[in-house]
Amino acid sequence: MKQLVLILIILTSIPTLAQKEVPYTLEDRDRMIRLEAEQKALRKEMNSLRNEMNSEMNSLRNEMNSLRSEMNTRFEAIETKFDAKFESQQKQLNDLKELFYWGFGILIALFIFMLGFMIWDRRTALKPALDKANSAEEKNKSLINALREYARKNPDLAEILKSHGLL
Repeated sequence: MKQLVLILIILTSIPTLAQKEVPYTLEDRDRMIRLEAEQKALRKEMNSLRNEMNSEMNSLRNEMNSLRSEMNTRFEAIETKFDAKFESQQKQLNDLKELFYWGFGILIALFIFMLGFMIWDRRTALKPALDKANSAEEKNKSLINALREYARKNPDLAEILKSHGLL
Protein backbone atom coordinates (compact mmCIF):
# COMPACT_ATOMS: atom_id res chain seq x y z
CA MET A 1 0.00 0.00 0.00
CA LYS A 2 2.86 2.27 0.58
CA GLN A 3 3.83 1.70 -2.96
CA LEU A 4 0.40 2.57 -4.16
CA VAL A 5 0.35 5.81 -2.25
CA LEU A 6 3.78 6.57 -3.56
CA ILE A 7 2.65 5.95 -7.11
CA LEU A 8 -0.38 8.15 -6.62
CA ILE A 9 1.72 10.95 -5.28
CA ILE A 10 4.10 10.64 -8.20
CA LEU A 11 1.25 10.54 -10.69
CA THR A 12 -0.41 13.58 -9.21
CA SER A 13 2.83 15.51 -9.13
CA ILE A 14 3.71 14.86 -12.80
CA PRO A 15 1.05 17.18 -14.23
CA THR A 16 2.08 19.88 -11.81
CA LEU A 17 5.68 19.50 -12.91
CA ALA A 18 4.66 19.76 -16.57
CA GLN A 19 2.57 22.87 -15.98
CA LYS A 20 5.02 25.48 -15.09
CA GLU A 21 3.48 28.79 -14.53
CA VAL A 22 4.72 31.43 -16.95
CA PRO A 23 4.81 34.77 -15.27
CA TYR A 24 3.30 37.67 -17.34
CA THR A 25 5.35 40.68 -16.54
CA LEU A 26 5.00 44.39 -17.24
CA GLU A 27 7.71 44.06 -19.82
CA ASP A 28 5.59 41.48 -21.66
CA ARG A 29 2.57 43.79 -21.49
CA ASP A 30 4.61 46.68 -22.87
CA ARG A 31 5.97 44.45 -25.62
CA MET A 32 2.38 43.45 -26.58
CA ILE A 33 1.30 47.10 -26.66
CA ARG A 34 4.27 47.96 -28.94
CA LEU A 35 3.45 45.00 -31.19
CA GLU A 36 -0.17 46.10 -31.50
CA ALA A 37 0.93 49.65 -32.25
CA GLU A 38 3.37 48.43 -34.91
CA GLN A 39 0.68 46.17 -36.34
CA LYS A 40 -1.74 49.12 -36.56
CA ALA A 41 0.98 51.23 -38.18
CA LEU A 42 1.68 48.45 -40.69
CA ARG A 43 -2.03 48.14 -41.44
CA LYS A 44 -2.29 51.90 -41.99
CA GLU A 45 0.77 51.80 -44.26
CA MET A 46 -0.64 48.82 -46.17
CA ASN A 47 -4.00 50.59 -46.54
CA SER A 48 -2.28 53.75 -47.77
CA LEU A 49 -0.20 51.68 -50.21
CA ARG A 50 -3.35 49.89 -51.33
CA ASN A 51 -5.05 53.25 -51.87
CA GLU A 52 -2.03 54.54 -53.79
CA MET A 53 -1.99 51.37 -55.89
CA ASN A 54 -5.72 51.70 -56.54
CA SER A 55 -5.28 55.33 -57.58
CA GLU A 56 -2.35 54.36 -59.81
CA MET A 57 -4.40 51.48 -61.24
CA ASN A 58 -7.27 53.88 -61.91
CA SER A 59 -4.92 56.33 -63.60
CA LEU A 60 -3.45 53.46 -65.65
CA ARG A 61 -6.94 52.32 -66.57
CA ASN A 62 -7.84 55.87 -67.60
CA GLU A 63 -4.64 56.14 -69.62
CA MET A 64 -5.31 52.75 -71.24
CA ASN A 65 -8.86 53.83 -72.07
CA SER A 66 -7.60 57.07 -73.60
CA LEU A 67 -4.98 55.14 -75.58
CA ARG A 68 -7.64 52.69 -76.68
CA SER A 69 -9.91 55.50 -77.85
CA GLU A 70 -6.97 57.16 -79.63
CA MET A 71 -6.11 53.85 -81.31
CA ASN A 72 -9.74 53.42 -82.35
CA THR A 73 -9.81 56.90 -83.92
CA ARG A 74 -6.55 56.17 -85.74
CA PHE A 75 -7.86 52.82 -86.92
CA GLU A 76 -11.04 54.48 -88.12
CA ALA A 77 -8.98 57.08 -89.99
CA ILE A 78 -6.85 54.35 -91.55
CA GLU A 79 -9.98 52.40 -92.37
CA THR A 80 -11.57 55.39 -94.11
CA LYS A 81 -8.35 55.96 -96.09
CA PHE A 82 -8.27 52.28 -96.99
CA ASP A 83 -11.92 52.37 -97.99
CA ALA A 84 -11.27 55.41 -100.19
CA LYS A 85 -8.27 53.72 -101.81
CA PHE A 86 -10.22 50.50 -102.23
CA GLU A 87 -13.11 52.36 -103.83
CA SER A 88 -10.76 54.18 -106.22
CA GLN A 89 -9.08 50.90 -107.16
CA GLN A 90 -12.48 49.29 -107.61
CA LYS A 91 -13.48 52.19 -109.88
CA GLN A 92 -10.30 51.73 -111.90
CA LEU A 93 -10.98 48.00 -112.22
CA ASN A 94 -14.54 48.73 -113.33
CA ASP A 95 -13.20 51.20 -115.90
CA LEU A 96 -10.74 48.60 -117.19
CA LYS A 97 -13.49 46.00 -117.36
CA GLU A 98 -15.67 48.41 -119.32
CA LEU A 99 -12.75 49.15 -121.66
CA PHE A 100 -12.22 45.43 -122.26
CA TYR A 101 -15.93 44.96 -123.00
CA TRP A 102 -15.83 47.78 -125.54
CA GLY A 103 -12.59 46.50 -127.06
CA PHE A 104 -13.85 42.94 -127.40
CA GLY A 105 -17.18 44.22 -128.74
CA ILE A 106 -15.40 46.25 -131.42
CA LEU A 107 -13.14 43.32 -132.33
CA ILE A 108 -16.09 40.93 -132.62
CA ALA A 109 -17.96 43.49 -134.75
CA LEU A 110 -14.89 43.83 -137.01
CA PHE A 111 -14.62 40.03 -137.35
CA ILE A 112 -18.28 39.78 -138.29
CA PHE A 113 -17.88 42.65 -140.76
CA MET A 114 -14.80 40.99 -142.31
CA LEU A 115 -16.62 37.65 -142.60
CA GLY A 116 -19.58 39.36 -144.30
CA PHE A 117 -17.23 41.28 -146.60
CA MET A 118 -15.39 38.08 -147.55
CA ILE A 119 -18.66 36.28 -148.34
CA TRP A 120 -19.91 39.25 -150.39
CA ASP A 121 -16.55 39.52 -152.21
CA ARG A 122 -16.51 35.83 -153.09
CA ARG A 123 -20.01 35.96 -154.45
CA THR A 124 -19.34 39.06 -156.53
CA ALA A 125 -16.06 37.64 -157.78
CA LEU A 126 -17.57 34.25 -158.66
CA LYS A 127 -20.69 35.62 -160.35
CA PRO A 128 -18.97 36.65 -163.65
CA ALA A 129 -17.16 33.30 -163.75
CA LEU A 130 -20.40 31.43 -163.14
CA ASP A 131 -22.13 33.50 -165.83
CA LYS A 132 -19.33 32.67 -168.29
CA ALA A 133 -19.51 28.99 -167.33
CA ASN A 134 -23.31 28.97 -167.85
CA SER A 135 -23.00 30.67 -171.23
CA ALA A 136 -20.23 28.25 -172.24
CA GLU A 137 -22.41 25.31 -171.18
CA GLU A 138 -25.33 26.66 -173.24
CA LYS A 139 -23.04 27.11 -176.22
CA ASN A 140 -21.72 23.59 -175.69
CA LYS A 141 -25.26 22.18 -175.64
CA SER A 142 -26.20 24.08 -178.79
CA LEU A 143 -22.98 22.86 -180.48
CA ILE A 144 -23.76 19.24 -179.51
CA ASN A 145 -27.32 19.62 -180.85
CA ALA A 146 -25.95 21.04 -184.11
CA LEU A 147 -23.49 18.15 -184.40
CA ARG A 148 -26.27 15.61 -183.76
CA GLU A 149 -28.39 17.15 -186.51
CA TYR A 150 -25.45 17.11 -188.89
CA ALA A 151 -24.63 13.52 -187.86
CA ARG A 152 -28.06 12.42 -189.10
CA LYS A 153 -26.97 13.41 -192.57
CA ASN A 154 -23.33 12.31 -192.26
CA PRO A 155 -22.74 8.67 -191.05
CA ASP A 156 -19.00 9.12 -190.37
CA LEU A 157 -19.71 11.92 -187.91
CA ALA A 158 -22.40 9.78 -186.28
CA GLU A 159 -19.81 7.04 -185.61
CA ILE A 160 -17.39 9.49 -184.08
CA LEU A 161 -20.08 10.99 -181.84
CA LYS A 162 -21.16 7.46 -180.75
CA SER A 163 -17.62 6.54 -179.82
CA HIS A 164 -17.47 9.61 -177.59
CA GLY A 165 -20.96 9.02 -176.12
CA LEU A 166 -22.54 12.12 -177.55
CA LEU A 167 -25.22 10.41 -179.61
